[in-house]
Amino acid sequence: MPGRRRAQIAFSDSAAKQLENLTNEHQIHALDRALVAISVDPEIGEPIPGDTTHPELRTYADEIERVRVLYFVTALRTVVVVAYIEA
Repeated sequence: MPGRRRAQIAFSDSAAKQLENLTNEHQIHALDRALVAISVDPEIGEPIPGDTTHPELRTYADEIERVRVLYFVTALRTVVVVAYIEA
């Protein structure tokens, strides 16, 4: 039986600009690992309490890689990354 399909990852304009500025190989590797984890299980992050009229923002932190990603999941299971934060 086939496994669940991974979620597609998309980036907000501000997150895309952050990606353009990544030059450190460790930062790129850390972000890649976090994005793989989120794509496999979009609910892995913790919900950020807030306004319920917008998509629910979530935060995923990988303490080993020292990275945090803010994102939301669309109805079609696309993960939209809002920001990348090096912890």
